Amino acid sequence: MSAVTPLEPAVVQPTHTISLFVNNKPGVLVRVSLVFSRRAFNIESLVVSPAAEGRFSRMTITCSGDPDILGQVVKQLAKLVDVVHATDHTGDQAYETEIALLKLECPLDERTHILQVAEHYKARVVDFGAESLILQIYGSSEKLDAFTDLLRPFGVAELVRSGKLLMARGKRMT
Repeated sequence: MSAVTPLEPAVVQPTHTISLFVNNKPGVLVRVSLVFSRRAFNIESLVVSPAAEGRFSRMTITCSGDPDILGQVVKQLAKLVDVVHATDHTGDQAYETEIALLKLECPLDERTHILQVAEHYKARVVDFGAESLILQIYGSSEKLDAFTDLLRPFGVAELVRSGKLLMARGKRMT
């Protein structure tokens, strides 16, 4: 008979938000993701968009893991040829936001409570059909998590989230 070992509680790793300023060229995303892969970091969200100057792009990456190893990851990212600047914004003064779309399948007569929750969270109805509705919400990741959790009992049919967007406050560059 084998002995049963109790499960250890999962260690919660801090969430980190990293911004990269990169050349807007093919293959940059693959090289960036390989740095995370080699260190066994999972990318939880990734947003890539053009920067103010068209030849550059901004990447905002959210991941969880050991802060010491992540410091090494950021240093390795900064050494990549097409990476102009890499910064871990964890703990920095920065504005962060995220956008989500939620589709709920519900008949017209069951929408009152859903619409009250949406109004409280300042979500917008962007599609209103006979059998479903789509809500759009923006704000902190925690706000979106709370909103989604409140609506789960009503049957969230689809959920799409943008990933975190971040910009450093004040004169500091992102």
